[in-house]
Amino acid sequence: MGEALAAPRAPSPHEATPLLEVNNIEVVYNDVILVLRGLSLRVPRGEIVALLGANGAGKSTTLKAVSGLLRSEEGEVTRGEIRFEGERIDGIEPDRIVHRGIFQVMEGRRIVADMTCLENLRLGAFTRSDGEVRRDIDMVYGYFPRLRERTGLAGYLSGGEQQMLAIGRALMARPKLILMDEPSMGLSPLLVKEVFGIVRQLNRDLGITILLVEQNARMALSIASYGYVMEQGKVVLDGTAEALAGNEDVKEFYLGGHGAERKSFRNLKSFRRRKRWL
Repeated sequence: MGEALAAPRAPSPHEATPLLEVNNIEVVYNDVILVLRGLSLRVPRGEIVALLGANGAGKSTTLKAVSGLLRSEEGEVTRGEIRFEGERIDGIEPDRIVHRGIFQVMEGRRIVADMTCLENLRLGAFTRSDGEVRRDIDMVYGYFPRLRERTGLAGYLSGGEQQMLAIGRALMARPKLILMDEPSMGLSPLLVKEVFGIVRQLNRDLGITILLVEQNARMALSIASYGYVMEQGKVVLDGTAEALAGNEDVKEFYLGGHGAERKSFRNLKSFRRRKRWL
């Protein structure tokens, strides 16, 4: 992936019917711990939207709320609603959410280590009953040619190859929306650039919408069209990727612009806190 990443097209965050709409949700763990506090965001069809913030801001919880995986961690959406293609999906089972076209690539990759690459890819197609699985495996190999060469167990792949396999497995479900959690985690800068280049290519070639959670804010904003910044379970700033990349506060806190110590948006007068109601 030696070529420079293509500039994303202008976003449409307020189009009439976004592919995904999260409206004023609250998420509680174990009936006690409030993690998301009135969070709202919109993901237009065909766009890459970045969700930025420090560890513990609630980014991964947001993805799990959309994918229905909160229940496995004793979490629950207690207020608000989540709509996909105009229909509510909060409260339905994760397998039904996958059937509707949403697939989450988990933080830490979560491939099945004692299965081969091919078996992992076939696992991604478990919701399908059509006869084009083999063709789609070849498509995945086209984007990730290294996977075709790896015939042993997936647990022996490098970190970058495991991330490629995790993304390839998501593609096998033919998703309309991929929720991608920290794809750069544990990867070298060169591999990060390669993986993000492929993510951008998948969005451009296949039209797959992507909601991207990422600590590497600079790389995320380079491929996204729109972004949200979270702190303490809330969206505190949002805008086009270009505007966020040029924002002095974002530069200071997430792009390494002004020293090593990260402050909080709460201590600034210049940030625009988003207040949202149903």
